[in-house]
This record gives sequence, structure tokens and C-alpha cells, in this order.
Amino acid sequence: MAENVGKRLEQKESKQKKTKKPSRLTKGQKWLLAVAIVLAVVLVAVVALDGLFVKPELPGKGNGSNADGTQAGDGIDYGDGVQPRVSGERKSKDYYTVLILGRDTGGGGNTDTMLLASYDVTNQKANVMSIPRDTMVNVNWDVKKINSVYNMNGGGEKGIKALYKEISQLVGFEPDYQVILEWEAVGKIVDAIGGVDFDVPYPMDYHDSAQDLVIEQAPGLRHLSGDDAMQVIRWRKNDKDSPYGYNKGGVGDAGRMELQQNFLKAVIKEMMQPKNVLNIGKIAKVFEESVETDLSFQNILWFGKRAFSGGLSMDDVNFMTMPYKGAAAYSRVYSKQLGKDFYLEYVVPIPGKLLDIVNNQLSPFKEIFTLSDLDIMSVNKDGSVSSTTGHVEDSKAAVPPTLMGSGKKDEPEKDYITDENGNLIDPDTGEIVSPPEETKPGTETPSEPTPETPATPETPGTGTETTDPSGSTGGETGTGSPETPDQPEDPGIIVVPPEEPATPDANQGLDPVTGEPLPMGG
Repeated sequence: MAENVGKRLEQKESKQKKTKKPSRLTKGQKWLLAVAIVLAVVLVAVVALDGLFVKPELPGKGNGSNADGTQAGDGIDYGDGVQPRVSGERKSKDYYTVLILGRDTGGGGNTDTMLLASYDVTNQKANVMSIPRDTMVNVNWDVKKINSVYNMNGGGEKGIKALYKEISQLVGFEPDYQVILEWEAVGKIVDAIGGVDFDVPYPMDYHDSAQDLVIEQAPGLRHLSGDDAMQVIRWRKNDKDSPYGYNKGGVGDAGRMELQQNFLKAVIKEMMQPKNVLNIGKIAKVFEESVETDLSFQNILWFGKRAFSGGLSMDDVNFMTMPYKGAAAYSRVYSKQLGKDFYLEYVVPIPGKLLDIVNNQLSPFKEIFTLSDLDIMSVNKDGSVSSTTGHVEDSKAAVPPTLMGSGKKDEPEKDYITDENGNLIDPDTGEIVSPPEETKPGTETPSEPTPETPATPETPGTGTETTDPSGSTGGETGTGSPETPDQPEDPGIIVVPPEEPATPDANQGLDPVTGEPLPMGG
């Protein structure tokens, strides 16, 4: 019996030594744990995603001038030209400017599309100004069209830097950043976001076997693919034998700029749709392959995030074209090529109107610009050219031209560039050309494409001013290798025209409508 009692005591002690099982979580505890795990995952995701959006730092820009007039940094050498502003009090905390250049690899890298944009992130306002490719700029060679700058400086990084310099001097300040995109990137971005709804304004029917270019687009509101988009933004005119009509369908360079502006606005609207957050990877790939910029992709995503979260309305995205008028200036190179006097068509900014846009829509600085801060070219009554800065880079163009009929001879021109094989290269198209000395007078067309029916201006330096153009303003250069235009049988010798107002003095008042100088008081 004693033995049985001992066994029972041992069993009791053994049970007491067993570890108690932990109590199970209540429903409330389980719910709290789940919430904590989800919050942790979200927090990690937010931190990771936040790294995708990096606010850009304002760069220390090159060799322009600070607000106090002192020189800034090491960079572009502006020489005796206007020193663009690079610093000063900004209009708002986050106000940025970007130079956007469209480069066509099929056309020798020509930069025929130039856009200067400002984005006031604080107040959610954006402005984009197109700069016509025939804009006259202050350079030291004969062909002064802004789209000659890239090739005249050898293309590549050097050419882009030179173009950046000219645009900076034109508007009086250095843009904060630059974006250079191959035209093909536009089509790739459109495909990456699943297409774009766009109202095609005209029937488009153009074919160019030399460029392997086919444009066939029906008018009306349509959902465009990347290929459709590329056709639309490259179109300028229809074939001469098009059933839609040649003149009826053609809109010229100015009309194409307006069309491109409307299309880019449609792309921006589509990219801001929430669904395209899922397409960030595809868009990033396009930027990596086809875009050169001093902004990181994370910087660009930051702009997109701020536009989306800040409620940027498309009504607050304003596209415009640089206000301008037509002008014609004597060309020494082409006159020599043709063996007769030849005037090249340009567009020149309307001083007062451009100044107003710079001060109120483009410049990031509070300080007001004056005409002397902008390098605006014009053609004078005697055929010479001048600048609002008072300095002209091309000394030969700063004096009246010597007409070929005068019996006098100019010094041989050396305004060509050469490739590594010694071939002469046209400054505008980048194509190999024959030297002027080998050209038989009056038998060959100049390498610089001219309008299909080139006019012989009776009054160089004059023209109809245009703010929002819809017709052709310059040469018929296409995107890519230009077609050879017809030349007049005999352009003849152009007589020096009657007087026209010279370039306004920096302190002279301007007519608010025409931009022309008002009479100075005695």
C-alpha cells in the first residue's frame, strides 16, 4: 500500500513539472498583428518608392552673369556677346527651366525642333515656347539660321553646347537643364503608354523614298500608335499629286510647330493618367535608350509626381511660338555659288513681344530683363544686320553687302566646315557639297534648301510679323535629307531697298502691338 501511495505522489509531481501551453491569440490580437505587418510592408514600399522621386538640385551654371553683374563659374565662353543671367532671386521656391531639343538621326542629327520650357512647381504653371529653326542668331558665319549652329560646330556634344549658348543669349538666361531626345523617342513613349487620343487636323499624304518616309494619316479624332504619332509630327505638306491637294494640305514649318505643340499637350495629358504609373519601367527604358539629359530619371519622375499631386491642369500648360516676322538677308556664300545676288529668308524675333514673354512666362528670375539683355537680330535698311546688344559676331554682315553687280569682289568665303576626309560640309544640312569656286554660276542650286518658290525680296529686312503662325516662314527643309527645291530661273540683282527702321536702342520705347521702336524725343 505504501508503494502505491509513493507512485501516486511521483505522478502528481511529474504533472506539476510539465510546462504549461501558451494561451492562443485572441481575434483582436491577431487583427492588430496583421495591421502591423501590412503597415510595415507599406512603409518599406513607400520608402523604396520615395527613392524614385528625387527633387532636382539647381545646377551651378557656366560662364554667364550673376544678378550683381559678376561672371559665374566655368563653362561656355560667351566672348564679347551678351552674358546670360544664371542666378538671382527666383519667382517661386521651385521654378525650373528646361531646353528641349528634338534631334533627327535620319537627317544628320539636325535639331529642327527647339522648345524652351518653364515649370513653376509651386504655383503649378507651365509655359513652352517653340523657337523656329529659321530664326536669325548672332553667329560669325554667313548662314545665320539657328538650326545651322549644331552642324557648324561639328555636331555631337560640342554642337549641342553651341546651340545651348545661342538660345541662352537669345532669351537672356541660361536654362537650368537640357533634354535632347531622338525623334524616335516620341513614338516609343506613345507606345509605352498605350497610345494617345489626338484629333488629326488634316488629311496627310506624303512619301519620300530618299528618307524611306511614308506618311498616310486620315483626319479626325483617333487613337494613335507610336508609328502614327511619328508620321503626324513629321508631316508638313502633302505630295504634289496627292488627291487631297498640295497647297490645301501643306502648312509649312510654322503650321508643323503648332501641330507638334498640340500633340505634345495630348501626350502630357495621357502620361498624367494614374494608369501610367504601371508603365514607369517602359518609359524609363525609352529615356535610357533615346534621351540625353542632365536630369536623372528620378528627377523627371519627381516633376511628374508634383504635377499629378499638385493638380496641374492642362489649362495651365501654355504652348506658344516665339513672336517673329519674316526677313531676308544677303548671303555671301549662296550669291557666290549662284553667280548672282541671293537673299536668304529668315525669321527675326519681334523685340517687344519676346521681351514680354521672357519676363512674364519663361525667365525664372524676379529681376526684369531689358532689350540689352537679349541678343535679338534684325536686318537694317542698308542690308546690314544688327543686334539689340550692339555687337555683331560677323563683321562682314555688320556692313552693307557688296552686290555682285557692283564690280567689286568680296574676299573668299570660308564659312564651311570639313569632315575628316577634307570634304566641304553644308552648315545647315550636314551634307557634303562642292566648294563655291567649283560651282558654275547660275547652274546649281545652293546646298541650303530654299522655299519651293523662292521669292526675291524687294525689301530685305521686312516682313509680316507673326505671333501664332499657320503658314510657311522659311526654307522647305524636311525632317531628314531635304528634297532639292526648285530655283528661280533668274533671281537677278536686288536693289538696296528704301529705309526701314533699324534695330531699336535698348532704352528706346517699343510699340506694344508691333514691337517696333517709337520715335525718340528731341
